[in-house]
Order: sequence, then C-alpha cells, then structure tokens
Amino acid sequence: MPLNLEPLRDKRELRKQLQAERMSLPDREARAERLQEMLRVWLVGRREQLIGAYWPIKGEFDALPALFRWTEGGEGRRIGLPVMNKVTRQLTFHTWFPGCPMEEDGYGIPKPKETPSFHPTLLIVPCVGFGPGGLRLGYGGGFYDRTLAALAPRPVTVGLAYAHGYVPWLEAEPHDVPMDAVLTDEGRVWPG
Repeated sequence: MPLNLEPLRDKRELRKQLQAERMSLPDREARAERLQEMLRVWLVGRREQLIGAYWPIKGEFDALPALFRWTEGGEGRRIGLPVMNKVTRQLTFHTWFPGCPMEEDGYGIPKPKETPSFHPTLLIVPCVGFGPGGLRLGYGGGFYDRTLAALAPRPVTVGLAYAHGYVPWLEAEPHDVPMDAVLTDEGRVWPG
C-alpha cells in the first residue's frame, strides 16, 4: 500500500514518519505472521548456506524465527548477526543461534559475543522504507551500503519490510546499493 500522505522529501522526516507508522500498525502481528511465511517460502530451494541477518529494533520485522527454522533443514546452514567495526563502520557477521552469548554494541543492539565470523552468501536487510528497483531506506547510518560496497563476492541481498513502507518516489543516491529482492507482508515486491 503506497504512502497516502503528501510526499516527505526530507529523508530524516520520512524515516521518522515510517517508523511511527510501523509502530502503530494495528495489525502488525498479523503482518509479521504473513511475512514469516513469505520468508520461509522464499528460502525454499535457495542454495546459500550462510545468511547474514539482523537483530530487530524499533518495530522491525523479526526474521530470526523463520531463519532458525531454515537452519534445521540442512547441515552447514548458519545465521550471522552484524557486529560493527568502529574504524571502518562496516559490518561483519558473527554466528548466532538461540541461546548463544550476547552483548550490546555501542548502539544498545544485541550482538553475538565471541562467536566466529563468516562471509554471508545471502544478506537479509531491514528496511524502514523501500522504493522502486529494490531501493532501500534505512536509518541513515550507511552501515549496510558501506558493507555491501566492500564485500567480495557480494552476497545476494533481500530487504524485509512491511508493505506500508513503500515510497514510490524514492530515488537512489550515489552510495545506495539496491536490494536483489524485497519481501513484504503482501508478497515479493522486487523483482516484481
């Protein structure tokens, strides 16, 4: 469902609006269940074994239940959560599993403590908003864009969002790295 309000061209204000909308979705739990199913179906048949994910914050969709279920379907499948390098401001992905030791990073977000890192072959990225062509609107820190620009080989990327976050006029900036796919509670948006 596209944004019905007058377009906010200021990305900082747009982020605030989309986060407030996400937090106040009256059916957010039902949307999360649909997105869990979408993600599980999308993962069927994927060949990647190493998935980088995220710890959900600020009302983001929690992909970890679907991903943990995915790990049970094959030997060698691993999930990693991001750990920020304070110098490069890029992310590395450290093995996560339910019950693994965790600690908070500099932003108060839980991260795995002293688990091995790995290079993901598929990266699941949270979206505050998203636009045509796989464009993603994040929180504005540039962590995922810097990380994707540096990772070689580049992993397959999939953005996860609630459908309310679609911004039809969103345009890429020079540093933006579009997603290979975007999944929402209403289905796969990109590629169409």
